[in-house]
Amino acid sequence: MLTDILLSLLCRDLNKLKEELELYRDEANIWLIDGSILNSAGNLCLHLVGNLNTYIGAILGDSGYVRNRPEEFSLKYIPRTELVRKIEQTIAVIEATLPLVTDAQMQSEYPQEINGGKQTTGYFLVHLATHLSYHLGQVNYHRRLLDRKE
Repeated sequence: MLTDILLSLLCRDLNKLKEELELYRDEANIWLIDGSILNSAGNLCLHLVGNLNTYIGAILGDSGYVRNRPEEFSLKYIPRTELVRKIEQTIAVIEATLPLVTDAQMQSEYPQEINGGKQTTGYFLVHLATHLSYHLGQVNYHRRLLDRKE
């Protein structure tokens, strides 16, 4: 049952991330940073896609995805259409992987230590959903603050 809830929430929020990117009036503003806003919406998007493809796709789904975390924050000016395509691919990976995760797996230890600690797969998947939600809120504020018509 938890996998169904997580599947629903992760797909909902990834679709909302696509929506946020599509709402930028000026595509170049996706990559803006300003003052204390140090991460662009584009880099947050790349970070979320990398995170979910690693921890759900590669580790739980054996997708073969190889993460390059430094590039999630260093790449710039990837076209919006490419970001949206990456989000859609991530949704497909999640839709293919989460239904295969059993209740026993959810209650057992996640296959990889995270930040030097052990936790259940269910706990870590809930963490991933809240991590997505946190950064989605940042993207929303980024858009509303830095994509204004002057």
